[in-house]
Amino acid sequence: MNRTIKEATVKRFHYDSHGQLRTHLSDFMAAYNFGRRLKTVNGLTPYEGVCKIWTSEPERFIINLTHQNPEPNN
Repeated sequence: MNRTIKEATVKRFHYDSHGQLRTHLSDFMAAYNFGRRLKTVNGLTPYEGVCKIWTSEPERFIINLTHQNPEPNN
């Protein structure tokens, strides 16, 4: 996944600021997670794959509020 992100962003585009990269990265990740159909999840998007597993096996998911914090854990 890291290579996919790098090839879709910094290897193809020049950014004048960190903000531009951050915006493009956010847009790319949204398009990938909600629009890209993958063979590894039987033709579903990553979002659809997670929702399908969450519905059938909710015990596999642990909600940890520190994961929702955009700041580093101190």
